[in-house]
Amino acid sequence: MEVSALLYIGIDLGTSAVKLLLMDEKGNIEKIVSREYPLMFPHPGWSEQNPEDWMDAVTDGVQELTKDCDRSLVAGIGAGGQMHGLVALDAQDHVLRPAILWNDGRTQEETDYLNEKIGREKLTEYTGNIAFAGFTAPKILWMKKHEPGLFAKIAKIMLPKDYINYMLSGVHCTDYSDASGMLLLDVKNRCWSRPMLEICGITMEQMPKLYESYETVGTLKPSMAQKLGLSEKVRIAAGAGDNAAAAIGTATVGDGACNISLGTSGTIFISSDGFRVDSGNSLHAFDHADGGYHLMGCMLSAASCNKWWMEEIIGTEDFPKEQEGITDEKLGRNHVYFLPYLMGERAPHNDPAARGCFIGLTMDSSRADMTQAVLEGVAFGIRDSLEAARKLGIDVQRSMICGGGAKSPLWKKIFADVLNMELDLPETEQGPGYGGAILAAVACGEYPTVKDAAQKLIRVTGSVKPDPEIAALYEKRYQTFRSLYPALKNLFPQMNE
Repeated sequence: MEVSALLYIGIDLGTSAVKLLLMDEKGNIEKIVSREYPLMFPHPGWSEQNPEDWMDAVTDGVQELTKDCDRSLVAGIGAGGQMHGLVALDAQDHVLRPAILWNDGRTQEETDYLNEKIGREKLTEYTGNIAFAGFTAPKILWMKKHEPGLFAKIAKIMLPKDYINYMLSGVHCTDYSDASGMLLLDVKNRCWSRPMLEICGITMEQMPKLYESYETVGTLKPSMAQKLGLSEKVRIAAGAGDNAAAAIGTATVGDGACNISLGTSGTIFISSDGFRVDSGNSLHAFDHADGGYHLMGCMLSAASCNKWWMEEIIGTEDFPKEQEGITDEKLGRNHVYFLPYLMGERAPHNDPAARGCFIGLTMDSSRADMTQAVLEGVAFGIRDSLEAARKLGIDVQRSMICGGGAKSPLWKKIFADVLNMELDLPETEQGPGYGGAILAAVACGEYPTVKDAAQKLIRVTGSVKPDPEIAALYEKRYQTFRSLYPALKNLFPQMNE
């Protein structure tokens, strides 16, 4: 008698919508459902959401996702979620205020206080990272100062996907990868940092229990099981922050594995068996969902640079046609450079004042040269972060590449040549939700480790190899590129006055 395959639900709790997928034990995706929810901007630069809206969307989405399958086969649920957001609960576990999200910009004063008054060295000692406006700790300090009445009522501090897990299981929990982005976790030692909690005026009792991403935090509460039509035995995995979950979904696990994501922003994610911090704090040093660590560089404008150039400046939506004239003979020989800092920059410069620039224009510079410069500038920006990781002794030999920008054959080739590294293309690109489902499968004992699961389930459909001659030409161009930001750094603030 054939035994039916077990099913796993992966949740990708994003900023604009939740995406849910149903995966079988062999990694095949049976169904995908998404549900949108509102994003609120109560003041310029603020960004908030109601956690209850997330839960309504998840509940409705799971019901839709599982309506045509045998619900008794659903064994586990795992979530990857938007990082850094502050969810505050009172003693009755009611949400105290709308969640302050990762892209909320109200905390610059608090961020400066942490980096300058507490000091970057101390923060690095306590957490492995410096403060960014998007992190959770500055949000807590903001709430303490501006909403003292609500702050005094906080019984539990959680991250977005942890609220979902709490509602499903009744357990106040988080995982190490997501907690790494709070600036409250001692990343190296995988525990809450007491000095950071004291700085923020909060206690150990207010923090959720820490788990590895692949561990089971509990099972479905009876009321929730009934609501969803699922068994009370369904296991809830701790899950992961969205970047770590997406890395699992591209098999970026183990020492030296790498993934480059070319979305609106660009990230390079490098997994590592050991804990490392670069001296300039240009890369985030976080725990990984596979039980190890990772370094991550995030550039604020990646595919969005190309979109801006094509749609806003040139005025076309035919991206492939625009790239037709950029042949191999032109690669590595462009005299035009583009600095991709249209929204300031995170990694490796951490400079909100930085701005985008075209440099090297002459009378014979063409439209195609400028298009090529945009594509090259983003690749050079990612290489900046790669070099920061290499300085720490991490040996990166090849990388996955995914995201909307990776659909361009030309851009993939430019990346392979600029990085002088072979790039692999994943068969399925479902991001954090797929990683969440894999974590659920590990939590249920389907696979012994995350690494084992990822390597068995993630398939590569093709690779792009660097051309040695073009890579050598790009090496010279990159050395010029990396000298441009330092030359302009002091001018950027003047441009913004």
